[in-house]
Amino acid sequence: MFKFTDSFFDKVEKKTSVGKDTILNLAAKLQQADLKNEGTLREVIQELGDMTGKPVSKEKEDKIIEAVINDKIPKNIDKMI
Repeated sequence: MFKFTDSFFDKVEKKTSVGKDTILNLAAKLQQADLKNEGTLREVIQELGDMTGKPVSKEKEDKIIEAVINDKIPKNIDKMI
């Protein structure tokens, strides 16, 4: 399980304008979701795009889904931010 610090949330909010509470609510929702289900992943990706005001192209969405389904997501999320 990941442990996030306030500085992590500050970095995310600075880059995306999405606050800590919104992130935590989404994380709680995702814990219950089947992230190997393509339909679920597409919904999550679109929701994140809407939250951040950054539309996600179909091509980029497909690449994200492929990476998630094939477990090619970096384990150290803090370094991605």
